[in-house]
Amino acid sequence: MSEAVSTSSRGFEQLIELGIALSAEHDHDRLTERILLEAVDLTNADGGTLYLGGDGGTLSFQIVRNATLNIAMGGTTGVPIPFPPLQMYNPETGEANYNNVATAAALTGDAINIEDAYEAEGYDFSGTKKFDEGTGYRSKSFLTIPLKNYSEEVIGVLQLINAQDDEKENVIPFAKSVQRLVEALASQAAVAIDNQQLIEAQKALMDSLIKVMAHAIDAKSPYTGGHCQRVPELTKMLAQKCSDSNEGSFKDFALNEKQWYELHVAAWLHDIGKVTTPEYVVDKATKLQTIFDRVHEVRMRFEVLRRDAEIKMLKAVAKGADEKAEKKKFKARCKELEEQWEFISETNLGGEFLPQEKQDRVKKIAPQKWYRNFDRTLGLSWTDALLIEKQPPPPKGWEQLLADLPEHSEAEYDLGEIRNLCISRGTLNDDERNKINDHIVLTIEMLEEMPFPKTLGQVSEYAGGHHEKMDGTGYPKGLTADQMSIPARIMAIADIFEALTAGDRPYKKAKTLSEAVKILWFMKKDKHVDAELFELFLTSGAYRDYAEQFLRPDQIDDVDISKYVETQQAAE
Repeated sequence: MSEAVSTSSRGFEQLIELGIALSAEHDHDRLTERILLEAVDLTNADGGTLYLGGDGGTLSFQIVRNATLNIAMGGTTGVPIPFPPLQMYNPETGEANYNNVATAAALTGDAINIEDAYEAEGYDFSGTKKFDEGTGYRSKSFLTIPLKNYSEEVIGVLQLINAQDDEKENVIPFAKSVQRLVEALASQAAVAIDNQQLIEAQKALMDSLIKVMAHAIDAKSPYTGGHCQRVPELTKMLAQKCSDSNEGSFKDFALNEKQWYELHVAAWLHDIGKVTTPEYVVDKATKLQTIFDRVHEVRMRFEVLRRDAEIKMLKAVAKGADEKAEKKKFKARCKELEEQWEFISETNLGGEFLPQEKQDRVKKIAPQKWYRNFDRTLGLSWTDALLIEKQPPPPKGWEQLLADLPEHSEAEYDLGEIRNLCISRGTLNDDERNKINDHIVLTIEMLEEMPFPKTLGQVSEYAGGHHEKMDGTGYPKGLTADQMSIPARIMAIADIFEALTAGDRPYKKAKTLSEAVKILWFMKKDKHVDAELFELFLTSGAYRDYAEQFLRPDQIDDVDISKYVETQQAAE
């Protein structure tokens, strides 16, 4: 009696310790493996199997162990389990499968204790007997326990085989007292597995929402369609190189599983603020583009000026003027207008820096007059009508070829034609550039409002720093390198390099690999990006790894990194 009490006491102590251990285990394979191994140890069984419920009414093998046959599959072993899932229902008739002891336990929710499989009635052990014939093993006692979660739903089955006596010389039945201990263990195990599955489901849902948001941002613009997907890849690629490095600032840099996930979330959400940026600003391919390219309005005015010149010539000839002379003047005027139109249309593209002399030429062309005969206040939406309410134009009258009208400055973004055509770099005016830059402020605000758990506490810092510069001249906070974490500095490089090499931007041609590296080098010299990270980006080969995955073949050219790294241990 005292020995039974002692054995029972040891069992309960083991259960308590196991319950604590299971609640602390986050790795799925280690968790399921420990459940089975503890059950085997608790019952002195020769082996066992842990099944988990799968889709379509199946039980899939998770862990298989047998000491006598030296079988160890599934779990942390890395050895795949070749057995197909057990069908709980006949796929043709839909009839419940009570013939298999494991599926029967799952279907009924009751434990099944069999003293000898060869003498058991009501269950089909033909497969077991065939296995025994092939191995010389003798499967005898079975204890099959359903795993039930909080809702009393069966989420799996724990099956033990061949209980042994203390000397492990004889196979004995599973005692009722032992069965109760295993049922208690199964209850703890089910709770642990269910909690882990819920956590994984929440994580999967969060991942899906994160990627949906990133895809939504990319989908807003056909020209930046892969940015939110490529930046995370490059970020993680460079972070891995930092983790592998044993030199400089990175010798102590290492991310655990939770920190890798934190970086993953931050990288995918680094541009979430762009959901508020209008497409026609994000996609602004030319200087006069809004929802459509207004350059063709300007072209029509050139057409009017040419027609006016032709009418003027014809009227002069009709009144007796020298026809040859008038046609010569008309031809000269046509050539002048053609040259002016070609200049304005080229200026609209914004592909190169626009020097002051070209800006002056825009302003010189602008004052040419054309006569408007129709009221331009008609047919406007009520919002556009509000823009001209303060200074309504006359129903008809002379207008400039190019103009900065009062209503242009009243709009959300400056629509002035002269001001936009005189943008010195790129296609964005100050209002639009500020709106683009604001996306990072909104990114930080949106991320800080999200109820992230403590393990994701750095998401906002990582994602919000990709437009900061190491010398403090970046935005939105003007942080310096020592105020930024390594992951935040990594993301800054990833964002820039992806943008330089992206082949889907309407306002610029994709840079080749060597061009992008050279530009990034200049940014390193100007202390805009982290110098050590830049060198590691090159010496580790991360730039080339990324290029091979995401750049077009014609972009991947040779890069002599010795020109750009100060340490000459570069290994191409």
